[in-house]
Amino acid sequence: MATILIIDDNDTIRDGLAITVKKLGHEPLVAASGKAGIEAFKTKRADFVITDLKMDGATGVDVMKAIMTLDPDVPIMIITGFGTVETAVEAMKLGAFDFLTKPIQPEVVRLKVERGLELCAIRRARRKSEALTDYLRSETDIKFAELVGGGDKMAVVRRTVEKIAASDTTVFIAGESGTGKELIARAIHRLSKRANGPFIKVNCGALTETLLESELFGHERGAFTGAIKQKLGRFELADGGTLFLDEVGDVPPSMQVKLLRALQEQEFERVGGEAPIKVDVRVVSATNKDLDAEVASGRFRQDLYFRLHVLPVKLPPLRERREDIPLLVAHFVHKLGPKTNPKVRGVGDAALGRIMAYHWPGNVRELENAIEQALVFAEGEEITPVALPQFLQGGGEEDRLDVRHEMSLPEILDDLERQLILKAYTKAAHVKTETARLLGIKTSALYYKLEKYGIE
Repeated sequence: MATILIIDDNDTIRDGLAITVKKLGHEPLVAASGKAGIEAFKTKRADFVITDLKMDGATGVDVMKAIMTLDPDVPIMIITGFGTVETAVEAMKLGAFDFLTKPIQPEVVRLKVERGLELCAIRRARRKSEALTDYLRSETDIKFAELVGGGDKMAVVRRTVEKIAASDTTVFIAGESGTGKELIARAIHRLSKRANGPFIKVNCGALTETLLESELFGHERGAFTGAIKQKLGRFELADGGTLFLDEVGDVPPSMQVKLLRALQEQEFERVGGEAPIKVDVRVVSATNKDLDAEVASGRFRQDLYFRLHVLPVKLPPLRERREDIPLLVAHFVHKLGPKTNPKVRGVGDAALGRIMAYHWPGNVRELENAIEQALVFAEGEEITPVALPQFLQGGGEEDRLDVRHEMSLPEILDDLERQLILKAYTKAAHVKTETARLLGIKTSALYYKLEKYGIE
């Protein structure tokens, strides 16, 4: 059902058109003057406008110019008498959709309304497509990797994602910077029933409060200095798909109220606009902040937290899933090698040992950057330690690598595992169940490893 605005100072014509519109199954919105019609359009955006040409105050041409400024996609049809047909033709040159001569025939009204609504749908689809194309074009330089990992922790994440994707509920992804929160968001979208819809991202931490509101909700022409045309916001672009709110913990307090309303109502107004816009959007949010602490401190609204934190996904840092590092390294060499250094086929044992021993505070993103740098400096078919970034060459106490060059890769990995177990065992005061918890393994597995490495 469409909304059709009818503007005419003649009660009989206005009421007759409203009856015809109702019979067509649409909602009529009526106004008895040009000024009232413009205000009505500001309050509730119509899909088609029928306006009389000659009215006191604001004429039909005045109405047309005002509405075309507010929404250039809405077709506007002029009602005219025999003596003003020439003026109506001039109005069409200015952008009117069509004109309707008196006396008005209901069948002619039906045909023109149908054509007008078809044109409106085409214009809006084109505008949205253009906006999406511009957005996606700006995203083409972003690097993405597959969700790589064969360990238990990533297996749990995959199972969680598969279950979550089947629903249409709001998702909250927590994890340190660089753990792959956007990859998880995209996987949820790709596996959901919204997969054919758009996936739209906005980094809430990278924008000022004013810019963030405009990015999320869009703005009308003239809403602020520099707003030379209407802009669709990310909520509007994501209609029918998924909206990914990255770094949602950085949303300013005043914006949190507006975001909460948009999530609750699936409705918002553009900056500088008055008409509510309804959307059908699934929201996936992410942050590297501790939102529980942010709520406790009063920096983040508790009601917004509960609205976002419906289906939680926790991503482990890379240091807690070291078994995935060789897989990730091989993946990045395969992904980046052809363009960066095609002759490289893999990573040598000594270099991989150094990579395995590092604590990776920047997680998977830092690992990918390190492999890309190593590919640039690699001289043979394998990446060797000399090609690795400086921080993997050893140095400070925090970054010291416990690697012996004469050891094979299996020996290096065993040595690393033994050191980690000893460290956890000491921290847990030799309590085996607590040691297993710190290591993230089963107690039975810990007993086996304690015996394997001769740890009393």
